[in-house]
Amino acid sequence: MHTTTTRTLAIAAALTLGLTLAGCSTSTNGSDIGSASASASASSAHNDQDVVFAQMMLPHHEQAVEMSEVLLAKGSGVDPDVADLAEQITSEQSPEIHQLTTWLQNWGGPTGSEHAGTGHSMTGMMSDADLEDLDQASAEDAGKLYLEQMIQHHEGAIGMAETEIDEGENDDAVALAKSIVQSQSEQITRMQDVLASM
Repeated sequence: MHTTTTRTLAIAAALTLGLTLAGCSTSTNGSDIGSASASASASSAHNDQDVVFAQMMLPHHEQAVEMSEVLLAKGSGVDPDVADLAEQITSEQSPEIHQLTTWLQNWGGPTGSEHAGTGHSMTGMMSDADLEDLDQASAEDAGKLYLEQMIQHHEGAIGMAETEIDEGENDDAVALAKSIVQSQSEQITRMQDVLASM
């Protein structure tokens, strides 16, 4: 009985010590805590630029996906190369939309149309008239128009991503910005080549 009591007290003491240490570690800046906690802390560390980047890139991506869906809905009359690009853009940017939304929810920033309150302008966005032109164009004409609009759209996104790379704090957001610069620069080159061949 004495041994059991001693063992119970030892376990209780160990648990108390563990909880005390855990409590102390959570009050630090994340530089000297366990790897799991450090990872969580690093992923949530962010500055105002990270929030602005997510707020601006979210509707930017949403519009790119919308444009791609409008084009693809026109069916087999769309140039196959243009359709491939539209499918690639949709498959790349859809999961990024989810990631940007998650970050804003975690950071307490507004999402969707609420981004307009940030006071920052987004370059490369199409107007309602531009989208209407794309929607009304024939399948053949829509391919060329889509490329012209998406090149401008991508150039705007790259500009925003470069600002995030220079001024952002969140490692994951900066990594996404670098990915956007690389992938969309490559897509611009490809779109210019397809456009030149039309």
